[in-house]
Amino acid sequence: MAGFNKVVHSYEDAMAGLQDGMTVIAGGFGLCGIPEGLIAQIKKMKTKDLTVVSNNCGVDGFGLGILLEDRQIKKMIASYVGENALFEKQLLNGELEVELTPQGTLAEKMRAGGAGIPAFFTATGYGTPVAEGKETREIKGRNYVLEESITGDFAIVRAWKADRYGNLMFRHTSMNFNPMAATAGKITVAEVEEIVEPGELEPSQIHTPGIYVQRVIKGNFEKRIERRMVRQG
Repeated sequence: MAGFNKVVHSYEDAMAGLQDGMTVIAGGFGLCGIPEGLIAQIKKMKTKDLTVVSNNCGVDGFGLGILLEDRQIKKMIASYVGENALFEKQLLNGELEVELTPQGTLAEKMRAGGAGIPAFFTATGYGTPVAEGKETREIKGRNYVLEESITGDFAIVRAWKADRYGNLMFRHTSMNFNPMAATAGKITVAEVEEIVEPGELEPSQIHTPGIYVQRVIKGNFEKRIERRMVRQG
């Protein structure tokens, strides 16, 4: 990065500094809004023993699922894992550590981490295995579980538009986990569909300010459908 210009022109530069054993927070929901080029670069780098935080782990052969093929992921923190047979196999064989987290709690863990909040109380999960080993507290007659926030060495996100300063706009369903993930990385890399000049983005429409973003790269994306549904005639 030179000054305020955060644009990089290769995936090697985008993911420079990623090392074995690091924590990577990835935006996306299913196959929507995933930074697929950055994920492919992690696979190319063969970085291993990673802790990956994301709503899910992609599908077999696409998205974060490709990192399972060479066992690059040591631990997965996710809320949904039901679309990936290789994930299931590695979990049942004890090859992959998995921390299942309620979806809203996972989103708040990222948001709180980015806001500098170390932990928060939530009613979600109280009285279930999710709360085992965690501090609980009764507040105004209701029971809550203390959940620690999440930060990562890297956060990788996909955005619709960015300017050279790193200000980001997300589109439609890509607003899922991407804005929270973008704030929670020590190094946040945004893979975007379009890069514009500073001043072209309407300030009130910027979802993630550039202060959270260290690198921006223009990507080429493949539109995948996670599960095709056809109406019965």
